[in-house]
Amino acid sequence: MDITDALELPCGARLKNRLAKAAMTEGLAASDHSATSRHATLYRRWAHGGAGMLLTGNIMVDRRYLERPANLVIDGPQSSRQMSALRELAQAGTENGAHLWAQLSHAGRQTPKMVAAQPVGPSAVTVKLPGGQFARPRALEAAEIEDIIGRFVHAANVVKEAGFTGVQIHSAHGYLISEFLNPLTNQRTDQWGGSLENRARLLLRTVAAVRKAVGDKYPVSVKLNSSDFQKGGYTFSECLQVVEWLDNGTIDLLEISGGSYEQPMMMGMEGLEPAVEKPLAESTAMREAYFLEYAGKIAETVGTPLMVTGGFRSRQVMDAALVSGAADVIGIARPLCVDVDVPNQLLNGILGAAPAWEKGLSLGPGIFGARSRVPLLKAVNGFAAMAFFYQNIYRLADGLATKSKMALLPALIRHQRGEMRAARQLDSR
Repeated sequence: MDITDALELPCGARLKNRLAKAAMTEGLAASDHSATSRHATLYRRWAHGGAGMLLTGNIMVDRRYLERPANLVIDGPQSSRQMSALRELAQAGTENGAHLWAQLSHAGRQTPKMVAAQPVGPSAVTVKLPGGQFARPRALEAAEIEDIIGRFVHAANVVKEAGFTGVQIHSAHGYLISEFLNPLTNQRTDQWGGSLENRARLLLRTVAAVRKAVGDKYPVSVKLNSSDFQKGGYTFSECLQVVEWLDNGTIDLLEISGGSYEQPMMMGMEGLEPAVEKPLAESTAMREAYFLEYAGKIAETVGTPLMVTGGFRSRQVMDAALVSGAADVIGIARPLCVDVDVPNQLLNGILGAAPAWEKGLSLGPGIFGARSRVPLLKAVNGFAAMAFFYQNIYRLADGLATKSKMALLPALIRHQRGEMRAARQLDSR
């Protein structure tokens, strides 16, 4: 078994190979949150890069609570123009035999202050990051939680109609459904909080409702944290139990990830506080693939196909992960911001070792030095690294060549100005 092999999913859909372009936020939506021609240009380029499946960045189910101002949103009836734009995106992303799956998400308390003066979450627990980017959330009412389930169902129906070939329900990285799983952020005492069964209720009910809406033959995926890596937070043992509840034939692919804004292990970075339950990194494979160890343990207990994203740097480790059974699909993210042809090169044996494609993964010491422990400066370093990838996504969407090197401070300033400009457009509507 290797990355060139096709994969038949439980629903009967077939992926042409085992490589997936993992979800990355694009920030390309129009001021009314609809898709644009830039989306189509971007996803057409990624589709021709060779991956068997492309996952979109966050498609939000509520325009009031966004991951960033220029998110694509589906939260109500779509006009003919909006549906046409979604169909254009779906057509572009499914060229070259690729699948295009819509990642559906609600940002919860990780909605920036520039978008919502008061975000929402399971409880009124503020994101612990310096800089004041996130306001204190209010706790959702029970009726609002029921409404959120319906919003995921509506968005799934719309993207299916538009021609997307699958959906992923985002339950990782500290967004709303992930917040419900985490006892640090979910301090409720009703049916949505307390025990793990209650904290997992939003995820399980959302998955069941989406599956019922889209039917048995349409791919439904979940992105789930292996751990939040926070003391007192959602643990790997809890993840194993949630995975068992999901392993009932309802989903076709489970992507294993981890972390949140407060503890960004999904980016190979530690947060402001020491992480707990960190991968042991006892082998080359573990050092490359952040969550492979966890996925291997999950694979021992469930039959749902698994996708692992984060840190893979060589075809050798990818193939080994597939052979071991720890993964069925390998997710690639940041390298595709620099070179869209990475999947083709991997599949054709052109790329085999890390040095050949490290350029999209290593950015040097950052603005303030790699070892800076001052919380604000450490956070700025992380945001600057993300700005590098954002700027290259914009270049891809504009049909331009990417840049493998970029001055990080100017990139961060350009990115922040763009975000504020997009936020002002929201305020003017």
